[in-house]
Amino acid sequence: MVYEEKMILNGDPDDEEEEEEEEEDLVDPLDTIREKCEKTEHCVHTHERLEACENRVGSRSNTAEDCTEELFDFLHARDHCVAHKVFHSVK
Repeated sequence: MVYEEKMILNGDPDDEEEEEEEEEDLVDPLDTIREKCEKTEHCVHTHERLEACENRVGSRSNTAEDCTEELFDFLHARDHCVAHKVFHSVK
């Protein structure tokens, strides 16, 4: 009887699990396109420059350098690729 009262007050726990499973099935096409674009030659090159900068900055204890320029270059290259492909997957 106590279990039935908890179900009435809190809802069936199985319902929550079903809702979570349904949400996991959805895939954002933008994420898929970004992953593909990150593998292109230009994006790989800019990502390598970003990683090199991060390693250089991380190895120093006192530096004024940051990797903002390299990050923006990488994001720009990736978004430029994505912009040409994203509208083909939009319905």
